[in-house]
Amino acid sequence: MSFADLTPLFASAALEGRLEPNRVLADITWFRVGGPAQLLFTPRHEDDLSRFMKALPEEIPVTVLGLGSNTLVRDGGVPGAVIRLSPRGFGHAKVEGMRVTFGAALPDVKAARAAADEGVAGLAFYRGIPGSIGGALRMNAGAYGSETKDRLVSARAVDRKGEIHVLSAADFGFSYRHSEAAADLVFTEATYEGEPGERDVILAEMDQITERREETQPVKSRTGGSTFKNPPGEKAWQLIDAAGCRGLTIGGAQMSELHCNFMLNLGEATADDLERLGETVRGRVRQTSGISLEWEIKRIGLPANDPVPAFMEGK
Repeated sequence: MSFADLTPLFASAALEGRLEPNRVLADITWFRVGGPAQLLFTPRHEDDLSRFMKALPEEIPVTVLGLGSNTLVRDGGVPGAVIRLSPRGFGHAKVEGMRVTFGAALPDVKAARAAADEGVAGLAFYRGIPGSIGGALRMNAGAYGSETKDRLVSARAVDRKGEIHVLSAADFGFSYRHSEAAADLVFTEATYEGEPGERDVILAEMDQITERREETQPVKSRTGGSTFKNPPGEKAWQLIDAAGCRGLTIGGAQMSELHCNFMLNLGEATADDLERLGETVRGRVRQTSGISLEWEIKRIGLPANDPVPAFMEGK
């Protein structure tokens, strides 16, 4: 599928970043599937992002893409503008005492390491999250008993009109895998408060997290991390297992044998295969337990053909 070229809209915007019309997104997402972005913009810095947003017509939708670790891009592609912050412009890490400031494009694992190297404890849990700081802010990412909300002090963001905002942790209205921050905000950096710790002790904790992940999760596969949120008082993987969906395969997509709340692209999957697998799992879980699982993976864009029905119950 090919979209109309939007680049002429920015001819006078004096942008420094990269504009790519009809840029295929499959090679920058962990699932390695999906169609093109109508326009992919990679800003050089915060002011560049602000200029882009000011020049973008209001009727054109905006989607933010981070590391693509928990994102499923549908096969028909993503209409409008997709913004992807680069590590070069938004991958900084600055430590001042027990306060650490990270760019929104910095991978969570690198944020954990940067804090540990300066003896700042409390952020080691980020070692177990395969995403970036921007995504962590949007979904209150957490692992191993800690969440983003536990350490966040403030964050900077650019809105749809190009205005820059500073949000306190309270402004986010965090809950489990969710924040109430306005959907049009593009986060650019975040500041956290840690506590004094010993570098070697923190690194040892991070090593333990790495070992646990490698033992229990298919970390070397084409996956998107946890597929569904844990319902209150339940574990998604246990519900999936009880519904007989461990190892379930549709097309080139499979629920992992190792951790059945992880979807895998076995090599030739389409986004349609993956979404149909997920909705089939949701249907069988609801059939066996009465519980409706919620997607944790973010699905964006248009299907190439007919939309995938919710809660499929096919055999």
